[in-house]
Amino acid sequence: MTARHRVAVLALDGVMALDLGIPSQVFGCATDSAGHRLYETRICSPDARPVRCNAGFTVQPDHGLDLLDWADTVIVPGIHRERLHDFTGSPTIAALRAAHDAGKRIMSICTGAYALAAAGLLDDRPAATHWAYAEDFRGRFPQVKLDAEVLFIDDGDVLTSAGVAAGLDLCLHVVRRDHGSDVANRAARRCVVAPWRDGGQSQFIERPLPAAGDASTAATRDWALARLGEPLDLDQLARHARMSVRTFTRRFRDETGLSPGRWLTQQRVEHARHLLESTDLPVDQVADRAGFGTAVSLRQHLRASIGTAPLAYRRTFRTPA
Repeated sequence: MTARHRVAVLALDGVMALDLGIPSQVFGCATDSAGHRLYETRICSPDARPVRCNAGFTVQPDHGLDLLDWADTVIVPGIHRERLHDFTGSPTIAALRAAHDAGKRIMSICTGAYALAAAGLLDDRPAATHWAYAEDFRGRFPQVKLDAEVLFIDDGDVLTSAGVAAGLDLCLHVVRRDHGSDVANRAARRCVVAPWRDGGQSQFIERPLPAAGDASTAATRDWALARLGEPLDLDQLARHARMSVRTFTRRFRDETGLSPGRWLTQQRVEHARHLLESTDLPVDQVADRAGFGTAVSLRQHLRASIGTAPLAYRRTFRTPA
């Protein structure tokens, strides 16, 4: 059995209780086919001191910042808004910088991105945090390329997620990246969560509800999902929903947080990924069944979405027979 990947979760004052528990839960459920755990997760805090959670209780971590030297991956969970102070010059920031310089993978959940940004680890890089803090985050860290619509961002050695439950999405993505879809799907089943969520956090941003008299686009979305391999355009979708294009587009964005075109492309990418993982179909047939038409188009969309080519994706995530 290979050595377990070591994960250090850095709890700071005001840590969000749910965020703190997510890494241990997800990585603890990641096992190989024989049931052996693939990760070892430990929790630390500055000086191993007790840390007050946002939920009204105190956590006593077993380790101090030296745990970051032990770890392969370091995760900073979300921090309550009252504790999002200036971290400049603190031992925590120095430890995060040293961990990154030593080649550790660095991750944050929700507002944990504030600590990474304060350490300079997000300068000139794409990053995610909770949508409700986007304006404040941009004001404090204008050098960061914040994307407030995605659930998480994988920028190689530094990964960030949106609010709260998006930490589940990020940790499952990491398991998938490290060990493939079979392990990630098994971990998701153990956690009783979806292995992959469509769309971004923009669908959760508070916005006025659509007028009560408007019809839903849900039936049309189901109809489109059953026909991903066929040519579909905005006029067809609107006709199926019995709406004008303008009304359909507005309602669709209200319900999903995405434009119809972007949503359709996401669904096609996900279908293509499923076919690459679960079948031996040639790339051109995968492209055709997913609605991209040509292998060239599939390669372009897959690279834009997840940064890899179809065959490289298949080699990484194809479940062995």
